[in-house]
Amino acid sequence: MELLSKAFNQGDIIPSKYSYEAGNISPPLEWNSLPKNTKSLALILEDPDAPMFSWTHWIIYNIPITQTNLPEGIPPEKEVKGIKQGFNSWKKTGYGGPCPPWGVHRYIFKLYALDTELEIGPEAPKSELVNQIKNHAISEAKLVGKYKSEYDKCFTR
Repeated sequence: MELLSKAFNQGDIIPSKYSYEAGNISPPLEWNSLPKNTKSLALILEDPDAPMFSWTHWIIYNIPITQTNLPEGIPPEKEVKGIKQGFNSWKKTGYGGPCPPWGVHRYIFKLYALDTELEIGPEAPKSELVNQIKNHAISEAKLVGKYKSEYDKCFTR
């Protein structure tokens, strides 16, 4: 299984238009080579370099296996065409772009192939959603991007 983006390559800098500071729109993502027994997909975006604990920027799940990508700019709604989005670490629904308080941070997009469609609502606690995703994962792929804040907006968030 492979996860890619047309916006940046593995290990590269994420363009600022996808950051909290400059647009806060989700980047385009695409995948291939799903395991045969995949029933649905989920994606979690985290910043493992955040102070104190890994910061969750996005949880999106119940992505149908017939879908091979997520287009740029997924709206921050609990449900978009049957695909659900949970709360991020800001306790908001949907994508929250990179916004490191200092230095370069890594942003890890992890795509999970799941053995089921999740029967959990988007208002469930983040920890419960993450546990459900990880408990049903049969394969995963990751895409790592980096970002350094260009402005001071991340300090006032």
